Amino acid sequence: MKIALIGATGMIGSRILSEALARGHEVIAIVRKPEAVPAHERVRAIKGDAIDAPSLAAAVAGADVVVSAYSPQSGPPDDLSRHVLALMTALPQAGISRVIVVGGAGSSEVAPGVLLEDTPDFPPQFKVRAHAQKAMLDVFRSYASPPVIWTFVCPPLMIAPGTRTGAYRIGGDRLVQAADGTSSISAEDYAIAILDQTESPQYPNARITVGY
Repeated sequence: MKIALIGATGMIGSRILSEALARGHEVIAIVRKPEAVPAHERVRAIKGDAIDAPSLAAAVAGADVVVSAYSPQSGPPDDLSRHVLALMTALPQAGISRVIVVGGAGSSEVAPGVLLEDTPDFPPQFKVRAHAQKAMLDVFRSYASPPVIWTFVCPPLMIAPGTRTGAYRIGGDRLVQAADGTSSISAEDYAIAILDQTESPQYPNARITVGY
């Protein structure tokens, strides 16, 4: 399979790249700085603009599926929503029908109708980012007949580099938590969840959550 991976050099994107290569896939790595992508015979690094539909359509051309780990470190928060609009325009133009998107934990529910980002203990420094990721999900959900099949994969509260165990659980809109109330996953195991959905999609036009 040929996977177009947007944001292949970030903390999560780089692990998705490694997992995709370990499974034998070819990858089009779409990044701001192609020189930062590790050299590999099955990787083609391309500079692309994730919020510009014509640039994105050209960059993903030839891929079977798109995985977006887009995580802008600068620019306005609504760049995430603009990215969704660019995806929904560019992918049909490129003949691509599926996209798997790295979401954010803040939009996950901790109780019916209660979002994690709205709880008292949610870190205030992450509020703007969490709200932007929720808006991103809302754009996907606004399509009555989406031009592209999407799956929005939210990590748990804590995600960081760690050990690849191969274990994870899938939830729906609710935050995935362990029996002791913690909510975590290694970036390596999150990448496994992303590639599992890339290879064997099970949740069309839906948000899922993952965690231990």
